[in-house]
Amino acid sequence: MADEKQRSTGYHGGSVDTVISVEAVNAQAKAIGGQVATSDLMALAKNDPYIVLEDLRAGYGQMEILHGINLAVARQQSLCLIGPNGAGKSTILHAIFGFNNVFSGSVKVGDGDTKRDITKLSAQMKLKEAGIAYILQDKSVFPGMTVEENLWMGGFLKDEPKQAKEAAEKVFDKYPRLAARRKHQAKVLSGGERRLLEISRALVMNPEILLVDEPSIGLEPRFIDMVFDILHDLQHNEGKTILMVEQNAKKGLEFADIGYVLVSGELAIAGPGDELLENPDVGRLFLGG
Repeated sequence: MADEKQRSTGYHGGSVDTVISVEAVNAQAKAIGGQVATSDLMALAKNDPYIVLEDLRAGYGQMEILHGINLAVARQQSLCLIGPNGAGKSTILHAIFGFNNVFSGSVKVGDGDTKRDITKLSAQMKLKEAGIAYILQDKSVFPGMTVEENLWMGGFLKDEPKQAKEAAEKVFDKYPRLAARRKHQAKVLSGGERRLLEISRALVMNPEILLVDEPSIGLEPRFIDMVFDILHDLQHNEGKTILMVEQNAKKGLEFADIGYVLVSGELAIAGPGDELLENPDVGRLFLGG
């Protein structure tokens, strides 16, 4: 496989002449990476981070996938995590939200010196008390429920059902495309509409931080642009902080303020998204050129 010459369209969305193995990508990415100083991460977060990971070690069962990850993102910033398959990108989102085991280290959220350690909170409490919402990969809607009912489900932690319905109406006001389909079952929606519903359902609880897992996966190009326009609006007009894993690395880095390259559960490279786009080594390994 590593020596096979052919045209290929990879997860990065571009095309390459030589297909190389994940092991080879890992080795080359490690070679171009280095020790990323915490001070550099803080500088990327304007020295005023809202969410911080400190020496986080996490994984599944007893298997450690993340080996001492540090992360810092300011309010209203966006971060895109890229790297080869198995690098630990989605594991970071899972660890933040409470979907896996954290062996050591911490997840903290808050402004200035008032950050709260939320590492051990349940996923429900992270949503309700810390304002963190997780937008899963495709096919997470309830297909037999209507669009309206799916949105109500997004407010399951509200104190009263009417509060979820009121929040859903605000979503419909914002997205007329969904409002026009409110009584339709989710299974009849297009791929782009389903993704809009997945994002909108997370908004019912009015979170401060959005964890977005592979927003473009399975979508046609016209819907990919629509989804990133929605995320841009949520960041820049509604003040959301966005942490994203994106298989289309070029699209993700074009969107994000900050980019991290992960390799084998460790941080290899960090920088502004536009600078990583211009990094020839990052381009060769992850952007198709």
